[in-house]
Amino acid sequence: MPRPVEPIVSPTTPTPDPRVGLKAGRWDAGQAAWNMRLISTTPPTGKMLGATHSDLAFAGKYAIQGNYNGFELYDISNPAKPVLVQSYLCPASQNDVSVYRNLLFMSSESTNSRSNCGFGGVPDPVSKDRVRGIRVFDIADVKHPKLVTSVQTCRGSHTHTVVTQPGDNESVYIYVSGTAAVRSADEVPGCADGGIEDPNTARFRLEVIKVPLAAPERAAIVSSPRIFNGLPVPPRNADRDAIDAAARAAAAAARGTPDAAAAPGGARGERGRGNAPPPPPTGPNQCHDITVYPEIGLAGGACAGLGLLLDIRDAAHPVRLDAAADANMSFWHSATFSNDGKKILFTDEWGGGGQPRCRDTDKMEWGADALFAIENNKLVFHAYYKLPAAQTALENCVAHNGSLVPVPGREVMVQSWYQGGLSVFDWTDVDHPKEIAYFDRGPVDGARMVLGGSWSAYWYNGVIVSSEIARGLDIYELMPSGLITENELAAARTVKMAYWNTQDQQRFVWPPSFALVRAYLDQLARSDGLGPELITAARATLANAERRPGSQRQALTELASRLNAATLAARDQAKVRTLAAAVTDLANARR
Repeated sequence: MPRPVEPIVSPTTPTPDPRVGLKAGRWDAGQAAWNMRLISTTPPTGKMLGATHSDLAFAGKYAIQGNYNGFELYDISNPAKPVLVQSYLCPASQNDVSVYRNLLFMSSESTNSRSNCGFGGVPDPVSKDRVRGIRVFDIADVKHPKLVTSVQTCRGSHTHTVVTQPGDNESVYIYVSGTAAVRSADEVPGCADGGIEDPNTARFRLEVIKVPLAAPERAAIVSSPRIFNGLPVPPRNADRDAIDAAARAAAAAARGTPDAAAAPGGARGERGRGNAPPPPPTGPNQCHDITVYPEIGLAGGACAGLGLLLDIRDAAHPVRLDAAADANMSFWHSATFSNDGKKILFTDEWGGGGQPRCRDTDKMEWGADALFAIENNKLVFHAYYKLPAAQTALENCVAHNGSLVPVPGREVMVQSWYQGGLSVFDWTDVDHPKEIAYFDRGPVDGARMVLGGSWSAYWYNGVIVSSEIARGLDIYELMPSGLITENELAAARTVKMAYWNTQDQQRFVWPPSFALVRAYLDQLARSDGLGPELITAARATLANAERRPGSQRQALTELASRLNAATLAARDQAKVRTLAAAVTDLANARR
């Protein structure tokens, strides 16, 4: 592996953009970095080498990386040298993972998924040896995971979401997003295929699994809420559809087969069953992914043609509050809430993740993020954000998975764009998102399109961890610049999670610290939100207080009073009040 490129560190976007024209190569591709540094790359080994690496979850010092042959468990306590603790073979797709305490959950949707986690697939069209749903593992002993049970579902599990119910310490729930065809009732009793008017259909419903923590082997489906009833047919975009049709035709020509997606019932519609004509178009009948925020009682459903806002205060019985439609959004893929829960971002996986959709000919509104405010439980659109650097036709690229970075007072997010790399952007101003850091590699192959790039990129306890589809596990750190300060990064590093599933969003809470106070001062200086004289005086007071523990409380209390008195004259009164409260908390913590 080549040494990581030395990043450009600056408050202004590098020009020309170094991401354009990078050398291709699986292991020796060219790199470009701005305001972030690649710490380590850990290539896969054994039967994990060559498998598609998928989503991530975190528990304690461990990162768990799913892939289409199973999962890998890494000790990342030293981010520069991750240690592979366990490679567990269990072929399926997508094998997205999540954790809760000692339990690991993994999605299975493909037909080759065997109940014994063996290779070889399941050749019979109907078989009791097939598992499509949620596998539950006990990873209390990380070196010896135990498969506890598998919960079969009628459409498998493409992705899933762990849901905690505030006040319930005995169970967790799992929202299953299965996008496959309905399975035979001979394979899974009770499965039935039908239209939206059929009360027994396995379509148009969300399957909810309850997992008793003391007896996870009793995990089972407990409800199937019909949150998709009454939804409109998603709008289409003729220009984008023409691009998709041309791509399908080109792929079919390369295979020497007809373009089946162009036939009636193909592409995004449902096929007719048997010789029957296809049914009329409907709204979505399943979500691709759901992000829950239990503390505020809301969830964002990215549901193929629409974005949904759900009430999850009763975790087993979510209720739809609102739905958003947008002709610029091809495939609503995933969602992220702002930390205060007043905004939400939906991603658009135009092309399904396997297509180049960040070319200079692709519109910036397509394959992008759509940013919404949440007002009276309604989704109100504000703006789009898309990776600013054009990628080549040899790089699958589109908006994919990311997470917030716990910078206090700001909404900063890191996001994967497959072979477009990682983009870190600030969307505090929901109308004007702005990129502030990035990392990118050249194409996996310089002669043909080979799937690769970052599937997921998440902040976890001080670092950014990325699941690289073809290259393994990457770990990064953000660097201080004019766009993000060392104090802001130091405050972010004080936020520690015992576990982290990005789709089960937890509120960031910053403990009292000098770094937190200084981070707010840096932000006020950047925005001219407080007079420079007071900012200078506050910084001096903090420096003196930190050097003199015996007099800290009095000095900090006096500073908080001075800041409160200055609030009315400040340009950013809300931020000054936040600063004053942080100083008060720090003073009280010094008792």
